[in-house]
Amino acid sequence: MTTVRLDDGLFQTSAPNGCTLLTETLPGVRSAALGIWVRSASAHEARPKMGVSHLLEHMVFKGTERRSARQIALELEVRGGSLDAYTSRDHTSYQAHVLDTDLPLAADILSDLVRRPLLREQDLVPERNVVLEEINGVEDTPDDLVFELHSETLWPAHPYGYSILGSADSVGALSIDDLQASHRNGYFRGNCVIAAAGNVNHDQLKQALAGEGWFDGPSLETPLPPAAPGTPVRGVVRNEARDTTQAHIVFGTDTFPYTDSRRYAMGMLINAFGGGMSSRLFQRIREELGLAYAIYAYHQFYRSAGQSGVYIGTKPETADQAIEAILNEYRLMAAEGLSATEIEDARRQLKGQLMLGLESPQSRMNRLASLTLQGEPYRPLDRVLDEIDAVSSETLAAVAAEYFAPERQTIVRLGPNS
Repeated sequence: MTTVRLDDGLFQTSAPNGCTLLTETLPGVRSAALGIWVRSASAHEARPKMGVSHLLEHMVFKGTERRSARQIALELEVRGGSLDAYTSRDHTSYQAHVLDTDLPLAADILSDLVRRPLLREQDLVPERNVVLEEINGVEDTPDDLVFELHSETLWPAHPYGYSILGSADSVGALSIDDLQASHRNGYFRGNCVIAAAGNVNHDQLKQALAGEGWFDGPSLETPLPPAAPGTPVRGVVRNEARDTTQAHIVFGTDTFPYTDSRRYAMGMLINAFGGGMSSRLFQRIREELGLAYAIYAYHQFYRSAGQSGVYIGTKPETADQAIEAILNEYRLMAAEGLSATEIEDARRQLKGQLMLGLESPQSRMNRLASLTLQGEPYRPLDRVLDEIDAVSSETLAAVAAEYFAPERQTIVRLGPNS
């Protein structure tokens, strides 16, 4: 194994089998956050198996070779700690936040979940019902459902457009063999990244993980490649009739992946466009026109592509007016970009968000993991801030002209008489 010091209190160990461990010691805290990321998620699924990664994430908590489901739930909670997991487009993550003295136990439990789940037939039906209720919850939450419909419309033939949860039909058809195959094909050591932050000693954690076999031998498996970006569908309008009191509308288009250097420019533009109370959309749509309570812009970066857009909830009778007003703001942004004052405000806002977002062990842990997951070299925070300072007005104008063009936006409207 090779261990290198990346910064003060920050170390990385790379094992021959492909597993990577990163830690950051934070003075003055008595807790630790530990996570294991598996490079296997919804972007690697075939449409008939949509939702298998998410169901697998649920099923590992039903019992392991060493622990029952109840033991998994109790062991950290009774010590004041927490255990959580999530499935995204590009990876699945299992995380614990514990007192520093309980870090070895957290490493044991997370290793158990990821590497030794039982995946029993007897647990499949009840846990599948839990996921089906989760899907029902989205169906009954229009401001969540409209995003699902938008992704499906933007990427109709690509896993980025699939529901992470899956559909009732796809989840209902999944078998225990499907879950075991997904675990076997994705949950191997060389496909995992482990990160920890807080009152953490790198060598001690490395030793604990070595005892769990994380660094043993070469990897015989090949990590799953990132999903190709596919062909997005731009500039279409989709209306979905639903008996709701509001019209829920999402605008959006595909952008670029996380590793693209223009992501800082996109972050600045999104902040200025709809990132808070001072943004253009909030001031125009809510404050001046009074058309919405909730309106905001967003952006997401995946390994092979990205997505940016706008959400608004408004009365059905004002939906057309709101759509036209938002498209007009898109036109202005694409044609004129940001003023000098807006550029500096957006720059300060993005830098502040980045720094404030690194105030907890969990956020530091997530930042460490994202470096390896996205294939990026480590850069100190000051260097990242310098990169944001280096974003030019020309770059901002070019990104705005390309990605904020109104004709590029795919629009999904969910609500009555739509």
